[in-house]
Amino acid sequence: MSLTTKPPQVKNQIAGSIFRLLEIRSPYKVWLFLFCLLLSTSIAYVIPESTGLKDDARCALFILVFAASLWISDAIPAFAVGILIIGLQIALLGKPGGVFAQTSHDWERFVVVLGHPLIWLFFGGFVLAAGMSKTSLDYMLANRLILRKNTTPTSLLISVLGTTFLLSMFISNTATAAMILAMLRPIWAKPKTGKYVTGLVLVVSLGANLGGMGSLIGTPPNAIAVGSLEKMPEPISIPFLEWMVLGLPPALLMIVLLTFYLKRQYIGNEISISTILEQMTVPTTSGTLTDTDHEIRSVARWQRVTVMGTSLVTIALWMTGQWHGLPTAVVSFVPIVVFTTSGVLTNKDVRSLQYDVLFLLAGGLALGETITMTGLSGWLVEHLPTDSIGSFWLVLLLGYTTVLFSNFMSNTAGANILVPLGITLNPGMELETAVVIALCASAAMCLPVATPPNAMVYSTEKCSSRDFLKLGLILGLIAPPLCAAWVTLVGMMM
Repeated sequence: MSLTTKPPQVKNQIAGSIFRLLEIRSPYKVWLFLFCLLLSTSIAYVIPESTGLKDDARCALFILVFAASLWISDAIPAFAVGILIIGLQIALLGKPGGVFAQTSHDWERFVVVLGHPLIWLFFGGFVLAAGMSKTSLDYMLANRLILRKNTTPTSLLISVLGTTFLLSMFISNTATAAMILAMLRPIWAKPKTGKYVTGLVLVVSLGANLGGMGSLIGTPPNAIAVGSLEKMPEPISIPFLEWMVLGLPPALLMIVLLTFYLKRQYIGNEISISTILEQMTVPTTSGTLTDTDHEIRSVARWQRVTVMGTSLVTIALWMTGQWHGLPTAVVSFVPIVVFTTSGVLTNKDVRSLQYDVLFLLAGGLALGETITMTGLSGWLVEHLPTDSIGSFWLVLLLGYTTVLFSNFMSNTAGANILVPLGITLNPGMELETAVVIALCASAAMCLPVATPPNAMVYSTEKCSSRDFLKLGLILGLIAPPLCAAWVTLVGMMM
C-alpha cells in the first residue's frame, strides 16, 4: 500500500514520527527549515567565480548562512544547529576528496573543537552552579546579596546589570555570567515570574559583554588592539587608565540606553519583589532531611561547606588571573574535580547537566574557525567599499563589520582578523581604528552563540533566540557610531 492510500491516521503518525525525528514540531518548521536551506544555497552558489571566492570559502559561506538562518528562525533547536555545523564541515570540507581531506583522519580536525578550553569553562560553570543549587547556596546568595537590598523589580534589574558589568571589567565575562546566573538560579528556575525573568537573565548577558569594554584586561580583543598598536613601526601605547577613558564612557552610555529598553520591554505589573521573595524560601537541613538521620544531616552540612569553600576558591582564582597566570578554563577544573571526586555531585546530578549548550557553543566555535580557515573572512573584508570613503567613515564601517563578524565567530578571532587589517587600511587613524574594532567586538548579541555569556544565558531556557535578536540589533546599530564618535573625539584631544 502506498503512502497516498494509507488511512489519514496512519499518514499522520508517519508525519509525526518524521517531525519528532528532526526535532521539528510542525509542518511550518519543516518549510522554514527548507527555506533556510534554499536561501543559503542560493547565496553561496550564485556568486560568480570571478569574485575570487574559492570552493572551500563557498562551502563555508553556505554553512554560515544556513546556520545563521536556522538560529534566527528557530527552525530546529539551537544545539542541533551546532551539531549540524560540525556535520556539514565533515561532509563538505573533510570528506574523501574534499577541500581539506589529505588523509583519512583529516575529518578529526572538525571535532576537536569539543575539547576547546571554552567548552571546559562552560562545563565548570555548570558544575559550580549544580553544586550551589544542590546545597541551596545559590538561594542564600541571591537572597542576601541581591534580593534583600532591592525593593522594586527595576532596582533588582539594575543591581544585577551593574554587578555583572563591574565584575566583567576585571575578570572573564564568561566566569562572571556563570557566577551571577548561579546566584539568580532561585529566581529564573521558578515558573511564576512572567516575562520579567527574561529581562533579568538578558541583563546578565548584556552586562557581561559590555563590561569587557571598560578595562584593558576585560576581554581579549582589547589586548589584541593594544598589542597591534605597539607592534607598529611607530608604536602607540595605551596605558590601563587611558583605555578606561576610551572604552568606559560608551559602554556606560549603551548600558543606560538599553536599560530603558529592557525596563519598557520586560518589567510589567505582573511581578513584584514580594512575589519573588515568596518563592525564595531557603530549604533548611531539617526541612530537606529527616531529623532522625544524623548521618545524612552531617553529610549535607559537609557538602555545603565543601561547595562554599570550593566556590570561594574558584571565584578568587577567576578574579586574580592577571596575577597568578592560570587560564580561566584551567580554574574551572577546580569545582569539576572537587565536586565529582568528593561525591558532592552524584551520577544523577552529572547526567542532569545541560550538555546541549556545550554542543551549541562547539558549533559556534567550529563556525568561526571555518570562516577563518577557508579564507572567507578575508574575502568578505576585501569586498568592503573602503576606497571611496573618509577615515572616520571607514572606522564606522569596520565597527559594523566587527559586530557582524563577532555574531558568527569568537570576538577574539574577529579582532585578530580585523584589527591588523583596519590599521593597514586607515593610516593616520590607527589608534581610533584598532580601539573601535576591539570595542565593537563586545557588542555581538544577536544570536545565543554569539558570545559565551549569551550561550550561558540561553541555557536557562528563559529567553529565546528572538529575544537576543531584538536586543542584539539595537546594540549592534548603536555601538559602532557611539564608539567611533567617542574614540575619535578623545583621540583628537590626546
